Amino acid sequence: MPRPHPIITLFLLVGLTSASLAHAAGTVQVVMKDDKGQPVADAVASLTLLDGPPPAVVPPAEPVVILQQNEEFSPYVTPLVVGTRVSFPNHDKVQHHVYSLSKAKKFELPLYSGEPRELVTFDQPGVVALGCNIHDWMSAYVVVLTTPYFEKTGAAGTASLARLPAGRYRLEVWHPRLAATVTREVVITSSDDATQVISVTLKPDRRIRRAPDASGGGYK
Repeated sequence: MPRPHPIITLFLLVGLTSASLAHAAGTVQVVMKDDKGQPVADAVASLTLLDGPPPAVVPPAEPVVILQQNEEFSPYVTPLVVGTRVSFPNHDKVQHHVYSLSKAKKFELPLYSGEPRELVTFDQPGVVALGCNIHDWMSAYVVVLTTPYFEKTGAAGTASLARLPAGRYRLEVWHPRLAATVTREVVITSSDDATQVISVTLKPDRRIRRAPDASGGGYK
């Protein structure tokens, strides 16, 4: 079980390659670690341009897939842009009932197996918490964004946001166990090379754990 209230440190490395100087484009690398130096996955880092008109946000032509397998959602956290369609295929032998009561997207897909009868379009920005009416421990999050500049930290705790035009940005970092989104201003210029360090406190992990299988074969 995770320690209550661990402290994580978030390193923001803002730099430019020589090839990008002519285009004034840069890269922001986010490195997320806990108080023991271990990487933290599933944090969504996004950058919103503060100077000039916002860049166009175009949802992908093909739907994003959030799989139901082994009675879990995969991936646990999915960042995407407004207007993206999502498919929730069920690869389990049991039926699932996917739903959300979140303000950004209220929906439900009644009990089904295999491919869902419809896709879900996430048309409002915000965080959408997912659940299954049949299996209480199944949970996941969709982070709906209005900027094309975003990335999620992987198992190594890093995320890289590349090809950023020069300018001022609002950096936002969200994680399921943060009490509030971390917000900072980042300036990218043709000669900038800065490091920011942010320390935050994570809430205890309140996810419902699956009950152990009585046969000794792990978890149901």
